[in-house]
Amino acid sequence: MNEKELAKLSFSDAPKIVSDSVPGPISQEYIEDSTKYESMARGAGKFPMVYKEGRGATVKDPDGNIYIDMTAGIAVNSVGRRHPRVLKAIEDQAGDLLHGIEMSSVKRTELAKKVSEVSPPGLKDNCITYFTQSGSGAIETAIKFVRQITGKSQIAAFHGAYHGVWLGANSLTTGDHYRKGFGPFMPGVVHLPYPYCYRCFFGLTYPECKLQCAKYVDYVLNTPYTGADEVGAVVIEAEQGEGGYVPVPPGYMEVVKEACQKHGALLIADEVQAGAGRTGQMWAIEHYNVEPDIITWGKGMGGDLPIAGITIRRDLAEKVPERSQPNTWAANSMSCAVSITNIEILTENNKALIKRAGELGEKIKQQLNEGAKNIETIGEVRGMGLMVGIEMVEDKESKKPLGEDQMNKLIFEMLNRGVIMVPCGRNENVFRIMPSLTITEDLVFKATDIFLDCAKKLEK
Repeated sequence: MNEKELAKLSFSDAPKIVSDSVPGPISQEYIEDSTKYESMARGAGKFPMVYKEGRGATVKDPDGNIYIDMTAGIAVNSVGRRHPRVLKAIEDQAGDLLHGIEMSSVKRTELAKKVSEVSPPGLKDNCITYFTQSGSGAIETAIKFVRQITGKSQIAAFHGAYHGVWLGANSLTTGDHYRKGFGPFMPGVVHLPYPYCYRCFFGLTYPECKLQCAKYVDYVLNTPYTGADEVGAVVIEAEQGEGGYVPVPPGYMEVVKEACQKHGALLIADEVQAGAGRTGQMWAIEHYNVEPDIITWGKGMGGDLPIAGITIRRDLAEKVPERSQPNTWAANSMSCAVSITNIEILTENNKALIKRAGELGEKIKQQLNEGAKNIETIGEVRGMGLMVGIEMVEDKESKKPLGEDQMNKLIFEMLNRGVIMVPCGRNENVFRIMPSLTITEDLVFKATDIFLDCAKKLEK
């Protein structure tokens, strides 16, 4: 689709603020009721806006304010909200089958075949998929399967990781607010430093560092007396999501894969947030010259409807006992129909939409880096494709993370100008740009221009 066709998917007049302030009076009523009847344990907590209607890369609140949505539901709506072909798939499937017992169904099997066709090297046409409803469920299942397949009890993950919030998945996740007060966690988890080059734990600079962080993974896995005696798998995000939109540097993943092979551990690529074309490849792991043994996926594969899964190399999957992991709602036929449609849209015309995401991401980084020259609070712009992180600091020299008050001021200022952008990172100081892959250049650059202007005003 060209820019003109993509523009038809979103509200044509975005951004547009019609209420005197954000949130407007109607939205405020919903927010007040929400705090009375909903748990604020939800991810966004008391975020000051309400969704009512969504189209493409834009959303409208109950007061009629229209926003450019740079979140895509946290990297979920890969082809945009309410894509016409997705709506047609929902309409067609609604007349056939919604839920069935957890056994073979037409759409379930079609989706499993489609996932195999688009899987990364090593898994493509050589894999088995287990379905679940969320990324947390996929990781939880992966932990169970790894133990059965390898006979080993330990799992290695990384500082800054987010792999979900169920017991096993939460044990791999390192975010303080997901862990404090919720322990004890699953035993047998080994945490390693992630290659966060902007804030290198070793105080080194890439590439002069010669990938000391990757070599440290090899040291822990393959040296006696490190405590990593029975690591069955290493799970890693090729670009960390909640950890700050931090991609691993070139060469890193290859060293980690070799370390896994020496130890006899499997490599799990967590693609829940970075997959489904977001980084300019179907899977973020495809930016590196490695073959994962397992991928976990979700979010953008389902878009408007929830679905997730774990895809395992065929010879490994054969070691998982039949009927060992029931899941009542897995692969609901409606969700499967939507996922198949999403994949078709993403991969048609030689993956044109995915390639565009990579190219557009480079343009966004170029624009932000140019603007950052005159804004002391922008420390680093990084990421792959439409998974761009902007690390905010008090000043470039100290790299001290920008404080919560200042970050909130930026969030509110952008909302008042019709842009939804949310933070992530270990210090909650990284704005993430993760719009739908169908966003137009016009909308994305309106949003980034507004961000840069707000950042300049805050600095003054």
